[in-house]
Amino acid sequence: MQSVLSRPARLTVLSGPAGVGKSSVVAYLREAHPEIWHSVSATTRPPRAGEVDGLDRFFVDGEEFGRMLRDGELLEHAQYAGNWYGTPRRPLEDRLAAGDPVLLEIEVQGARQVRQLSPDALLVFLAPPSWEELERRLRGRGTESAEVVQRRLDTARIELAAEDEFDATIVNTSIEEAAEQLVRLMRAD
Repeated sequence: MQSVLSRPARLTVLSGPAGVGKSSVVAYLREAHPEIWHSVSATTRPPRAGEVDGLDRFFVDGEEFGRMLRDGELLEHAQYAGNWYGTPRRPLEDRLAAGDPVLLEIEVQGARQVRQLSPDALLVFLAPPSWEELERRLRGRGTESAEVVQRRLDTARIELAAEDEFDATIVNTSIEEAAEQLVRLMRAD
């Protein structure tokens, strides 16, 4: 299997609106491309069915998240749909220093922070095939109240307008194809 890296390790950020399939793309990459290290975010939101603490996310309460923020342990952080999300800094820095390809799956707010901190990072926007499909995916999850889904849809409209802030866009019509396009972007010089 060809290594993702053809140059020194580079941080790649995958972002896009809720429901677009970021977590599904990352789950595929974990299986098909284990050489890519995926950073695990900390969040104050409760786990969804099947999510594992430390694998899918670090599930923390507001007090612990606040401590992590105060102590400078987070590379980026953002509030989204009433919950806090952030990227633990140390594991990411260790992996980059070791030369590993690193992938962050974060919200648009966090991607903007990463752009400020690491201008050479590759920012990739994952877009839905259509607004109707995004809405269907969000409503079809069945994991959140109608109020939370509506907040996510309202935020998605704003986030879709940020697409031109990213280095590349992948339209998610197929998880496998979107993931392989991402790997090709990570391999490019």
